[in-house]
Amino acid sequence: MGKIVLKSVRKAFGEVAVIPKIDLTIDNGDFVVFVGPSGCGKSTLLRLIAGLEDTTSGTIEIDGMDATDLPPAKRGLAMVFQSYALYPHMSVRKNIAFPLKMAGMDPAQAAQKVDAAAKVLNLGAYLDRRPGQLSGGQRQRVAIGRAIVREPKAFLFDEPLSNLDAALRVSMRQEITELHHTLKTTMIYVTHDQVEAMTMADKIVVLNAGNIEQVGSPLELYNHPANTFVAGFIGSPKMNLIEGAEATKLGATTIGVRPEHLNVVSAGGWAGVVVLSEHLGSDTYLKVETDVVGTITVRAGGEVTFKHGDTVQLAPQAGKVHRFGADGRVFP
Repeated sequence: MGKIVLKSVRKAFGEVAVIPKIDLTIDNGDFVVFVGPSGCGKSTLLRLIAGLEDTTSGTIEIDGMDATDLPPAKRGLAMVFQSYALYPHMSVRKNIAFPLKMAGMDPAQAAQKVDAAAKVLNLGAYLDRRPGQLSGGQRQRVAIGRAIVREPKAFLFDEPLSNLDAALRVSMRQEITELHHTLKTTMIYVTHDQVEAMTMADKIVVLNAGNIEQVGSPLELYNHPANTFVAGFIGSPKMNLIEGAEATKLGATTIGVRPEHLNVVSAGGWAGVVVLSEHLGSDTYLKVETDVVGTITVRAGGEVTFKHGDTVQLAPQAGKVHRFGADGRVFP
């Protein structure tokens, strides 16, 4: 259960195609993250899978069955939204049990499912509270619990952590990842945050203007980006993309070097001036302005002492330069 296949799926609003054409297979048990900049079509694609938007053309298969025209309730999927969408007058217990009540499940059986979900999510102590008495992270866990009790074929998460502060985002990332290991159910997760994508996904789908730029594991995308878009989007800080004579020397239109793959050398490198130095403990990020390759970012060890105005020379590590052609795609 939980295999989802998109075949030539297209979505248009009038003459505007927000999803021109997508083919994608999500295997049973995968944790797949849709990532891309705002407006790239990732939430629209999730809503097409959920049945909250109608496809203009193409088919969506769930467990080998054509679900393209099925209503959301018949697809066997559970969606967790950016907003918690909890009933404020109901207790946590009643919020989690609500979909089971609507399905006419026996109350005793429903209570068992609620207790099991609460145990998985560490919500046992909060079952009699109302949403207004919970933190943001606890409310999101209640929303996830409401999805768990339905025992769906797949979970769909639409930017579920965007309303949380930085510390809660980190802890909830860990909790959702652990939930996936526990339930072993297919999960599709939408985010614009590539750090979330890198830390949570088995497989990342990078979207741009409704098109899939690349699909692969986090490390595949990081180490072998298919084009300059993926190279510049995946990674924090992002890859340095350099055009001009230095790229032409290597037979490319653009070369890419990740910040951690640049060394400070005594001579023979790209000479430049440090215009920004950010000391973050274990790492130091330098922004260096050069005459040859423009402004580039360097990730160095936390012990470096370079400061604003210092002159440095930089050289890429051997074998760590990515070459891209005029069409933006990586050279084989």
